[in-house]
Amino acid sequence: MNQKMSDRCRSAHFGRRHGHRLRTGRARLLAERLPGLSIEAPATGEPPLDPVTLFAPEVRAVWLEIGFGAGEHLTAQALAHPETGIIGCEPFVNGVAALLSQIDDQGLTNVRIYPDDTMGLIGGLAEASLARAFILFPDPWPKTRHHKRRLVQRPVLDELARLLIDGAELRLATDHPGYARWMVDRCRRHAAFEWTARRADDWRSRPDDWPETRYEAKARAAGRNATFLTFRRRLRN
Repeated sequence: MNQKMSDRCRSAHFGRRHGHRLRTGRARLLAERLPGLSIEAPATGEPPLDPVTLFAPEVRAVWLEIGFGAGEHLTAQALAHPETGIIGCEPFVNGVAALLSQIDDQGLTNVRIYPDDTMGLIGGLAEASLARAFILFPDPWPKTRHHKRRLVQRPVLDELARLLIDGAELRLATDHPGYARWMVDRCRRHAAFEWTARRADDWRSRPDDWPETRYEAKARAAGRNATFLTFRRRLRN
């Protein structure tokens, strides 16, 4: 992705970084633990970053979660797949602090954090370097005039198509029906992605290996049904 495109995408998706004031313990985690777990995107002109080099030698595959919220899904996946490195992107300080707390509590060593908008990172990663990607319950930006702010857009899909290995999964979720249709439409239009659904339950029910997020639980309690979408990276020509 060129720099101008990256800057436009970043400005469109960027939100506020701070929520409520952090408790003392979480503020300490940010100061003490984040520097050792955070990653930096390559600067312009530097070679692309192979993300597997960020982890211990036994890690052979890397997954990416874009916008991990409070980190409960990422934590569950990291616990279930210790042989997989997981990078989480999240610009909100409160979410980063929540994930750091879970990393400490669970003793996780296979998580790295990019504490900023994802568009600052994915353009600098090496081609075919990710084995799975997640975009779970992103802001639906429901007003038509704000649709340009939605994360699932052609430039992001282009980058994910470049980064995902052949056969890798792109997993999406939303509780907003309009955004669900948007996601299906944009991904099906993209030549690199194939929708894996064969029946309605494939998008109405969360797969067993797809841990529930806090946001999903709140949506369900409020009577909003979630949609779960899995697309597969087609074989490169």
